[in-house]
Amino acid sequence: MKRNIAIIAHVDHGKTTLVDAMLKQSHIFHVKEHVQERVMDSMDLERERGITIMAKNTGVFYRETKINIVDTPGHADFGGEVERTLSTVDGVLLLVDAAEGPLAQTKYVLKKALAQHLQPIVVINKIDRQDAQPLEVLDKCLDLFIELGATEDQLDFPVLFASSRAGIAKYNLGDPGVDLAPLFETILARVPAPSGDPEGPFQMSVTTLDWDDYLGRIAIGRIARGKVLAAQTVAVVKVDGTIVPGKIAKLYQYMGLKRTEHPEATAGDIVAIAGLSEVGLGDTVTALDCPEALPFMAVDEPTVTMDFMINDSPFAGREGQFVTSRHLRERLQKEGLTNVSMRIEDGPSPDVFHVSGRGELHLAILIETMRRQGYEFAVSRPKVIFRRIDGELMEPVELLTVDVPEQYTGVVMEKLGARKARLINMEHQVTGSVRLEFEITSRALLGFRNDLLTDTRGYGIMNTLFDGYGPYRGDIPGRPSGVLLAYELGEATAYGLQNAEERGELFIGPGTKVYEGMIIGESSRASDLDVNVCKRKQLTNIRSSAADDAIRLTTPRDMGLDRALEYIADDELVEVTPKSIRLRKRQLDRQERLRQIKKQQDLATPN
Repeated sequence: MKRNIAIIAHVDHGKTTLVDAMLKQSHIFHVKEHVQERVMDSMDLERERGITIMAKNTGVFYRETKINIVDTPGHADFGGEVERTLSTVDGVLLLVDAAEGPLAQTKYVLKKALAQHLQPIVVINKIDRQDAQPLEVLDKCLDLFIELGATEDQLDFPVLFASSRAGIAKYNLGDPGVDLAPLFETILARVPAPSGDPEGPFQMSVTTLDWDDYLGRIAIGRIARGKVLAAQTVAVVKVDGTIVPGKIAKLYQYMGLKRTEHPEATAGDIVAIAGLSEVGLGDTVTALDCPEALPFMAVDEPTVTMDFMINDSPFAGREGQFVTSRHLRERLQKEGLTNVSMRIEDGPSPDVFHVSGRGELHLAILIETMRRQGYEFAVSRPKVIFRRIDGELMEPVELLTVDVPEQYTGVVMEKLGARKARLINMEHQVTGSVRLEFEITSRALLGFRNDLLTDTRGYGIMNTLFDGYGPYRGDIPGRPSGVLLAYELGEATAYGLQNAEERGELFIGPGTKVYEGMIIGESSRASDLDVNVCKRKQLTNIRSSAADDAIRLTTPRDMGLDRALEYIADDELVEVTPKSIRLRKRQLDRQERLRQIKKQQDLATPN
């Protein structure tokens, strides 16, 4: 007996913590084995950001039934992972925070699950929060199901109240919470067993690719029909219809956190196959004498694009291990093989590549992963991808949800009004905050997150959901201020930065190495300003009364990768290395920049 189920939830609603509790209560781990928190978050970036980026498989036994669990990403930017992994399961656990209720990403993933006719189980999590309102949240979940067009069977969903951190689940709020047995029992009772003819010819669609340094490419998917054996000769039916024979070297199934080797697997099992060097995402692995392809799972198109290029700054090659265009091309092409919702294209020159993804976060995760792997390169400002539909110019539109304290509601609505957002709903929360829902273009959202944090003193929380394409809404105001630029190559001094600080806000501190055209701060005016931050105080024989006074500088603004990508303008780049994130102008030479500005002004001036 087996069950296949995916756990879906909004970011930070306790999904990975629930998987932890399910693994521990199924006695997967040895009594003396040390198990870290959020054990399914295997990537460093997932632990640091507190989000699930890559879908992962695990398996537990409960009452002699194997339950295959898929931990899916909770962010719409990784929707390619969600859509493919949902095709391997027969039911979903919808996890909803007992205080926050269903949010934007909840709606996105649930919509995909309902479209695939999966059986839902609603789990109201974090019932031990002081501000929890589980019954009100349950009503909102029902409204969401109705809004998404759920069938009568799907509307008859079972409900459980849980605390992932405490490891308990119960049918009613008044019941005593002991363990997760009610959750396991509900999965066995309500999630159907996998369908598929176990006696037919072998057939499996590849939904995920993994890599092993010894075994090479590993294809992961659910067996749709038949039985497969280790060392069996099979056929790989490619997406374009070509057929490539191959032999299975190793056959694995998932148990706990490990892939365990098995001699065979049957219809309904989620397996990992090693030895097929030509296999790709969306391909079908079949019996050699019956090469029938399964339907290819289409994923949503990218909405945001960026340029990746080699680093040509004066500091190029100092901190990175892989710095050439060949290295960059090979790494991006490898990403394109495993990330179906990302598109890699050649740019206008051999050193530039167009990389398109589902959102800023999707691309930022790729950039951060590459820099940690030793790559050094530069990236441009994210741009949305426009389309022409029936002759009309269209652009991506998103649903924006903002939770802010009541006193900041006015400034948030003012900022979003300037970005041509449309207010859809306004709701006062029990906690005293206000939830605002807007319809806004993806183009207008670029750079808004930093403004929100600044305007709300860090209390603002925003979530977005891609909602299709809408008519082009005209020009949207960009960054209102210019930047402070380093005047020459050298090392920033406290004396030079003190003079620069009078003209704006700094991004760097004393001792930072700079070069001409590097952005070292934000100007207080609308135009860019070159400043000499390497200037040193001249020594004299005359000792002034203030000569020994220490120079006090304001703490510089921390420009991490996410903030830098939102901040830069079209004529600027982010220089990415394993050790540093620098902002710079595309054209570093000051005189050349002035000539380009003069040329643009001449073209704009009517004769």
